[in-house]
Amino acid sequence: MATPHPLPHTRVPALRFPTAADGSKYVAREIDKLVRARNAAGKPTVLGLATGSTPVGLYRELIRLHKEEGLDLSRVVTFNLDEYLPMPKEDAHSYFRWMHETFFNHVNIPWGNIHVPDGTLAAEDVDRFCADYEKRIRAAGGIDIQILGIGRTGHIGFNEPGSPRNSRTRMVTLDGITRRDAAPGFFGEENVPAQAITMGVASILDARRLFLMAYGEHKAGVVFKALEQPPTEAVSASFLQEHPDATVVLDDAAAAELTAIKRSWEVGPAEWTPELVRRAVVHLSLSVGKGLQMLGDEDFRDHHLYELLREQGPATRIGEAVFHDRMTTITPFPAGPAKGNPKTILVFSPHPDDDVISMGGTIIRLVQQGHTVHVAYMTSGNIAVFDHDARRFIDFVEEFLAAFGSVGEHSTAGTVKQRVETFLATKKAGQPDAPELLKVKGLIRATEARAAALACGIPPEQLEFMNLRFYQTGRVTKDPVHQDDVSDLEKLMLRLQPAQVYVAGEMSDPHGTHRLCAEAIFAAVRQARPKGLTSEVWLYRGAWEEWEPHEIEMAVPLSPDVLEQKKQAIFRHQSQKDRAMFPGGTDRREFWQRAEDRNIATAKTYDALGLPEYYAMEAFVRWKE
Repeated sequence: MATPHPLPHTRVPALRFPTAADGSKYVAREIDKLVRARNAAGKPTVLGLATGSTPVGLYRELIRLHKEEGLDLSRVVTFNLDEYLPMPKEDAHSYFRWMHETFFNHVNIPWGNIHVPDGTLAAEDVDRFCADYEKRIRAAGGIDIQILGIGRTGHIGFNEPGSPRNSRTRMVTLDGITRRDAAPGFFGEENVPAQAITMGVASILDARRLFLMAYGEHKAGVVFKALEQPPTEAVSASFLQEHPDATVVLDDAAAAELTAIKRSWEVGPAEWTPELVRRAVVHLSLSVGKGLQMLGDEDFRDHHLYELLREQGPATRIGEAVFHDRMTTITPFPAGPAKGNPKTILVFSPHPDDDVISMGGTIIRLVQQGHTVHVAYMTSGNIAVFDHDARRFIDFVEEFLAAFGSVGEHSTAGTVKQRVETFLATKKAGQPDAPELLKVKGLIRATEARAAALACGIPPEQLEFMNLRFYQTGRVTKDPVHQDDVSDLEKLMLRLQPAQVYVAGEMSDPHGTHRLCAEAIFAAVRQARPKGLTSEVWLYRGAWEEWEPHEIEMAVPLSPDVLEQKKQAIFRHQSQKDRAMFPGGTDRREFWQRAEDRNIATAKTYDALGLPEYYAMEAFVRWKE
């Protein structure tokens, strides 16, 4: 297990781990130690549990400890934080069902020891239930360890902004951002319940020990608010600052906005590695609005960088060194000139549109420069297609066959249409799609991907549709990466022997698909290295964020014509135009608009650093094996 790194300058003790898996294993081991100690003393252990994507790794590790290392959970008593209201227990979105499928069904916690808020209650019974829930926690002796995640509004449980410090278990109305965050899992915001039952802030803080886990770039901003700003009802997680034994467990991505990471030179003596010098000087340049070669000694002294100035100054020398370092990242020929010896390039796209949205301009340049570009679409992306689009395409197929062939109610197409329409007519809000409907939606995404690739100059025979197994759940929640998925990726790379491999390194995808795809590719590369794979591996960011300017190792300039061609490729993904929003729905611009704005902004950042001016840029970092 990776060693945790304590983070200074936070108001709550915080530990940083390289990955979410490392953080989850740490918390699981802490629970393991407590349970074994209390078992030995003949005492129960009371756990407060959370749902959502964040604790999945924790529950999987506890299951492993139970099955492989003999962790006995028969004395454990559990209380879950929250549940939607109304919500039948058997519903696919029920936290009751989720907890059993994800954790309880795999360990030996007695049924009678499990407590989850009841989402089936009538309104007049909720207050009585909530008071009884508090009594049951007290009767169990109080919660020994409470597990928490954090929402983008800073909520713990469903304690939305405005929840008072003294709040107890109660019914709440969900914040609009929280409902939009949950919308993909419910196949539409309109299907997300407006209310929930949640343990209150005071109920949570009564626990003897607290672990708040936060993973991914999209949590970095709210983690900063909770850990470095004063407690406030606007961010209920900030009240953890008042707890005597709370620990925040972060991966590198979620810790990125904390002062100790983003501006470590402000919180103590710094070890001035080349990376830290680059980060500090780029930050200084953008903060004071001066190019790298225009920085003066007073700029360094006025912005906590006097140590760097003293060790490596004067300012002109430091600024010039970083300027030349950033100049080397500008790469008009990302794979080098073909010169009669074109290279094979392999782009991995987690969903069928990530390639053109995230690095479409670079793909176009590679094709224009004479290289052979293959794109591997790792998942079908079928759950991201609206029902009305599926209906439209089924209607098109029937009309096409009627116009150019023959079709009737007993034909294959007619029969499929009847079954799909019957399913859609009776489909309940948030119900997962039937297999035939998922197949139709997958075909829609595949045809759009072929059209978008062709707009970039890539013929259909250079496309791979992999449909990796972990994605094929028909639900937003995915299975773990399967070893057969890794083997399939390895075989593809060994067959193509690409000079370069491009991977989506953006981990903020709310459903975890990008993260799982990246993990599978990295595992496949490691397996293929001893068998002769020599590819460079480059990471691109997804639709939501760009690499920080000090991180970029390859910046590919894009002309207005190339950016326009990239936009035309994005337009081919018509089924996705209404889904173009940041996780949580705060940015409703279409994908092409965000992609264009991001690429132009990257070029403007380079210009602000005093580097050559370009119209737009796409940025990459090299995978560090």
